[in-house]
Amino acid sequence: MNATNALPMDPRPLYARATEQAAALIKTVRPEQLSGPTPCTEFDVRTLLSHMVGGSRRIAVVGEGGDGMAVHPFADGVEDDAWAAAYDEVRDRVLKAWSSDERMTSTVRVPWGEAPGHAALSGYLMELVTHTWDLSESLGHPHALDPELAEAALATARRVLPDPERDSKTPFASARPAPEGADSYGQLAAWLGREPIRAA
Repeated sequence: MNATNALPMDPRPLYARATEQAAALIKTVRPEQLSGPTPCTEFDVRTLLSHMVGGSRRIAVVGEGGDGMAVHPFADGVEDDAWAAAYDEVRDRVLKAWSSDERMTSTVRVPWGEAPGHAALSGYLMELVTHTWDLSESLGHPHALDPELAEAALATARRVLPDPERDSKTPFASARPAPEGADSYGQLAAWLGREPIRAA
């Protein structure tokens, strides 16, 4: 994934909004939904939440100047009723870690290589918005999602993953045709190889 081609914008305001959207959605998860399916076919809802929290911990460490690759991108030991609190805690840490303008221009190491901070955070914005759609799809869309976030994530996705055909080394599946009339989230999901698990 060539994140150095991500949009040369400051992604922090959109990323902050994306964390607020994810946090609000996580708060709606009921215990009986945790074992339900998600568009990430290898994840149930509990595993998806674990990845959202664990992946955010990795992003925080990257922003803090540490070795994010040493951080397991899944959260272990979180009780079923503690996912919202765990995500709130880690998202605050991420926002602080990426708050300096210097971090936007300095080179950081991320799973797909080295990239300027603004490009790396744009990649993480894409991932967070996509996983938020995954979770929303799993929960039956309890909240309307912010279309501007999906538009930004889709623009990044098309830049860093311009080839619709992807191999097993890419963390997203090959693109699928978007349903006719799909909104920005539907287009994002299709470009990243997702299929809805129920009608929206």
